[in-house]
Amino acid sequence: MVAKVIKSINGLVDAKDESGKIWKLRIKGKVLSLESEEYNPLSSGDDVVFTPLSDGEGLITERLERHSSFSRWNQKRECNQTIASNIDQVAIVLSPESPPYRSRFLDRALCSIHGAKPLIVLNKCDLGVAVDVKESLSSYSDLGYDVVYLSAKFDPSPISGYLSGKITCFVGQSGVGKSSLVNALLDAHQRVGSIVWKYDRGRHTTNHSVLIEGDGFSIIDTPGVREIIVPMEEKRSVLESFPELRGIECRYKTCLHEGEDGCMVPDLIREGKIKEERYESYLRILSSLDERRPEYERRAKRG
Repeated sequence: MVAKVIKSINGLVDAKDESGKIWKLRIKGKVLSLESEEYNPLSSGDDVVFTPLSDGEGLITERLERHSSFSRWNQKRECNQTIASNIDQVAIVLSPESPPYRSRFLDRALCSIHGAKPLIVLNKCDLGVAVDVKESLSSYSDLGYDVVYLSAKFDPSPISGYLSGKITCFVGQSGVGKSSLVNALLDAHQRVGSIVWKYDRGRHTTNHSVLIEGDGFSIIDTPGVREIIVPMEEKRSVLESFPELRGIECRYKTCLHEGEDGCMVPDLIREGKIKEERYESYLRILSSLDERRPEYERRAKRG
C-alpha cells in the first residue's frame, strides 16, 4: 500500500493512504535503503510503500522517489536534512521588523529549494514596510520571483490565489508569524509564540514539520529557524538559484563566477546589471560549501 507522510518524528510516522485513512507507521528494520545519507530518511510529503500489520498500523518498506524538496544542512549531524518533500512551491515567510528583514536569509532559503517554485511572502505589513525593504523585494520581483505583501493578523487573502491546488511548504525565521499565517489560512491551531525582545527574534513554536490539508490546497508547516544553512551540493546547483548569474557568457563555460580569469560578473556589477549585494551573498554561500566539504566527505566515508 502507498501513503503520504503527514509527519515523521523519531521514526514514528503518521501517513494518509489513498482512501484518506490515517496510519501509524514505522520503518521496517529502522533503516531505509537510500542512495544518499541524510539526517532523516522521511519527511512530511514523502510517499511511502508500507505493509499493514494491524488495523491502522504498519511497516514502511520503501520511500518513493521525490520530485521536489526543501532541505538544509544539519550542522550537528554534519549531513543534509530534508524538511519537506513532493511540494509544488515553498513560501519563504519574512517580516519587515521583529525579526528584521534579512535578504541573505532569503538568498539561502532560495538555494535550499529543489524542484519547487519559490514564493516570497512579507508578513506583518501592518507594522509598516521601510523603503529599503520595498526596494530589496522589488529587486527580487525584477528577477522573476513572485512577492506577496500581507498581514496574517488582518488579511492573509493576498496569498490565497497562489495556494490553490498546490502543496506549499512554509518556511521562515522564528517570529515572522509563519504559524499565525497558517492558522489564518487553515484554522489549524498551530501554536504561536511571542517575540524574544532581547534578541528581536521569535521563540520556536512548531517543533516538527506537519502536512495540513485545507480546502483545495495543502500546507506543510515547518519549525521556525534562526538560520538556514544551504545543504551540501554542487556549486553549479547554487549558481542555478541565482537567475541573474545564469547564462552569463564568460570566457570559460565552466565559470562559477568566483573571480576566475575572464569572468564577466565584475563588469556587469559596474554596469548596474547585477546587484553587488546579491553577488556577495552568492560568494558567501559558495564559501560555506568549501568550508564544510571536509566534514561532508568524512561523513560520507563513514556512511
